[in-house]
Amino acid sequence: MTKSVWRFAHLVLAIFSFLFLLIASVTGTILAVDAAYEKTSAPSIENFNQITVAQSITGLRKVFPEILELNIDATNSVIAEGFNDEGEDFKAIVNPVTGEILAQPKPKSEFIEWVTSFHRSLFLHETGRFIVGFVSFLLLLITISGTVLIIKRQLGIRNFFSKVISDFSAQYFHVVAGRLLLIPILIISLTGSYLFMLRFDVISKPELVEISHESNSTEEFSLEDIPVFKETLLSDVTKIEFPFSDDPEEFFRIKLKDKEIQVNQITGEIVSEIIYPKETVFETLSLDLHTGRTNAVWAIILGIASLNILVFIYTGFVITFKRTSVKIKNKFKPTDAEIVILVGSEGGSTTYFANRIHQQFLNSGKKSYFATLNEYQQFPKASELIVLASTYGLGEAPSNAGQFKKLVAKFPQSQNIHFSVLGFGSTKYADFCAFAFEVDTMLTQQNNFNRKLQIHTINKKSVAEFVNWVNAYNEISDIKIENVSAIYQMKLPKLSKFTVLENKKNANDSVFQISLQTKKKFQSGDLLAIYPANDAQERLYSIAKVNGNLQLVVKLHEFGLGSQFLHRLQKNDQLKARIITNEHFHVPTDAKSVIMIGNGTGIAPFLGMINENISHKEMHLFVGFRHRNETVLGYEAFAKSHQEKKQLTDFTFAFSREENPKYVMQIIEEQAQLIADKLAVGAVIMICGSLKMQKDVEVVLDKIVATHNDKSLTFYKEQNQIKTDCY
Repeated sequence: MTKSVWRFAHLVLAIFSFLFLLIASVTGTILAVDAAYEKTSAPSIENFNQITVAQSITGLRKVFPEILELNIDATNSVIAEGFNDEGEDFKAIVNPVTGEILAQPKPKSEFIEWVTSFHRSLFLHETGRFIVGFVSFLLLLITISGTVLIIKRQLGIRNFFSKVISDFSAQYFHVVAGRLLLIPILIISLTGSYLFMLRFDVISKPELVEISHESNSTEEFSLEDIPVFKETLLSDVTKIEFPFSDDPEEFFRIKLKDKEIQVNQITGEIVSEIIYPKETVFETLSLDLHTGRTNAVWAIILGIASLNILVFIYTGFVITFKRTSVKIKNKFKPTDAEIVILVGSEGGSTTYFANRIHQQFLNSGKKSYFATLNEYQQFPKASELIVLASTYGLGEAPSNAGQFKKLVAKFPQSQNIHFSVLGFGSTKYADFCAFAFEVDTMLTQQNNFNRKLQIHTINKKSVAEFVNWVNAYNEISDIKIENVSAIYQMKLPKLSKFTVLENKKNANDSVFQISLQTKKKFQSGDLLAIYPANDAQERLYSIAKVNGNLQLVVKLHEFGLGSQFLHRLQKNDQLKARIITNEHFHVPTDAKSVIMIGNGTGIAPFLGMINENISHKEMHLFVGFRHRNETVLGYEAFAKSHQEKKQLTDFTFAFSREENPKYVMQIIEEQAQLIADKLAVGAVIMICGSLKMQKDVEVVLDKIVATHNDKSLTFYKEQNQIKTDCY
């Protein structure tokens, strides 16, 4: 709960001050660069920090007898003012010891003056100064809240500078840059806030009081011997006002960083002094730190920090967008749901995975309900609960799951519910998926809750590990979830161009073959992702590599967006798509024999695998079709041709709508001894086609291996001898 408050405060403050921070960041960067330029371009004085007031006054008086004033600016430039020998006013940057004129003071450019005014007051005078000052205070609060969030994210202040584990680049930069630039941004905001509070009397400055000292000495000193002049370094001085004449009542007035003094030019005594209050000293220090005017390196650091405020704004909103980008949409009420998917996600990636399976359940005709763990309630018709939970900090619940334990106790379910838990996190953290394990244990202890699957953990959003869970789920569920990795990829790469070489259609068949040319590398069994609606919804097709070209076998559906799109393509047309490497469905190089089982268009990748079998690996092909039409006759001719080339050992086709109908499952039963024997010596079975066919085939295979090999099909799956790519 605490972290939610800090995050909410951090976000609200950033949103509220966004525009003003944007202005302050840009103008602050410009002014920092200008400060660094002024400091580096100012005339350099050798051993400036060792020059005393006595040395400077003596030297300048010799060159400029009528000097009136000496100013030392933030760049340590010494600016002398007075009258020259001709009685004319002069003002020049001089060597404080020799009096050599080094340069003429240059006023700020109109642009810098404009930027300075905009930075300080937005051209709104005192109202603008108040706004800018208040935004500095908001930046201070943002910095503090951000620091707290980093400490919590890094599992304590001791790990503040430990390696950052993040979900995406914007989050990584936000945290890493935030740590590196914490001190400069904290100083910018703190000094800006302090100057704001001084200006508007939130912090009041005491009135300056001049303290007079009685003059008792009659001893006279030359300027170079006056003790206070010899003891005071010029680098500690901001201004010296010279006596207008030799009159003993005319004094030197010297402004130091912490006080002002008047010095008798004859006796060298301090006549009076004004001690600056600490508020004034801090004001000068704050101005130096806020502007970087006294140090070029610090000015550059301030410029980088100011510029990075822009980046923080951008990355911060990217992080927020990612957390909220997956919108939870439900077709069914919680009271009507059959399957309930609850998610606890800190960064939004866990929500993405949850939404992908939620959509698939809906597409399968199931009444699926999707919500956060903090929305747990009574689900009277639910028979299944799937929890996807990430872990925050030291094994804590994410922000949208903090109330889950209380809600589970508050809303007991009266019917039997099968549950599965997936934990998301990073093994870099000691408390990897700790909250998910806590949820799993808690659900086990509830009445009417029965475990469907052992808890699975996903490291760093691993799609491969998530697909492993999908496969385990499909093993014991009547509902099948897609096990193709590409479906769960959060970010799609750029699309490539493919040229149509041939689109082979048969008048009496809805199945057509399309050949594409591409420079991309691929293998039979990979997938081609197309985007017919030019949106993020992809359609996937199994690939065959035939004579170096990419070949698809597609069935035309009346309302099929993807198949209609591909069917319309003509020779030499180009389409944008991407190849998805599907290593899970490649022919294993170490397998001595392969048994390929499919139905309909599921034959597609097998055609390529057979065509590429130049090593004459033992291959068996068993496929079921509805009719023995022209398309299938082409497959038969292809199979016979490659059988003669010893690239295919044997093949059998079954036809379910012809005389003496037969299904592929019956072929499997007829080949039971062959299949059992081959599996026993390491053969691989590859299944491609419809999910219904896959389920039916696996039932038959399970019986075969149990009867002949005294094993379960699960045993061979665990040995990676059963590969599927079904849809």
